[in-house]
Amino acid sequence: MTASDIKFIATDMDGTLLSDTNELPCDFFDVFHSLDTKEIVFAAASGRQYFTLLNMFEAIKDRVLFIAENGTLVMYQGKELYSATIPKSEITSIISIVRNIKDSHTVLCGKKSAYAETKDPLAQQEIMKYCHQITFVDDLLAIDDEFIKISVLNFKGTEEHVYPLVAPLFATSHQVVVSGKVWLDFMDKQASKGQAIKAMRARFGFTFENSMSFGDYFNDVEMFNETYFSYAMGNAHPEIKKLARFIAPSNNEQGVMTIIKQQVLQCN
Repeated sequence: MTASDIKFIATDMDGTLLSDTNELPCDFFDVFHSLDTKEIVFAAASGRQYFTLLNMFEAIKDRVLFIAENGTLVMYQGKELYSATIPKSEITSIISIVRNIKDSHTVLCGKKSAYAETKDPLAQQEIMKYCHQITFVDDLLAIDDEFIKISVLNFKGTEEHVYPLVAPLFATSHQVVVSGKVWLDFMDKQASKGQAIKAMRARFGFTFENSMSFGDYFNDVEMFNETYFSYAMGNAHPEIKKLARFIAPSNNEQGVMTIIKQQVLQCN
């Protein structure tokens, strides 16, 4: 089994493919076209909203597989291939609790848009980085949409200030994952980037053995479990490095491109 046989590559975005300044690697599109020529499926697997990813990859949008919202929505060529929704009754229970957590801002992620109640300018700015289709509302519980995720923003850190409060209440019924230093996500219990990849295998003709993935945080764990060539970034959370088979250079060193060029495209 060698990386030269790869048929599928999934990469997280923030802290992984993107630099700390939110930029794609300088040679990303050249590398993508080389993968496309070899008919290797490239997936953007992110906690980001589908519409945000679509804007980012506008030039190649019909050739990228979008695993959005941490795997709760998979889109390809403008069509939904997979989704994992959360019933409205469960949405109400989660939001009712999260609203009372100090310094936290809730984002309700639907298929048509994301929604938030916060009036805080810094929180709005942070939310809009990841949700290009966003509606600020007075009451999240009055929204009519199909819901796929609830995200919580806390600038003091979700691992320390949010997860300990919500995990005892919801971790057995939902996926509750720290997806970044200031973000935490609630999803359907079966939803993950890994589950989305598993659902796509037959459709795109790849296997566990000829799949590669890159990630840096806890929302990437299931993706590692569904791809043999799993790479944690050099800047990844220490616990994540223990769960990947391999380590890539950091995001700011363009580690994803480095590994793809060396191991898959076999460039010197």
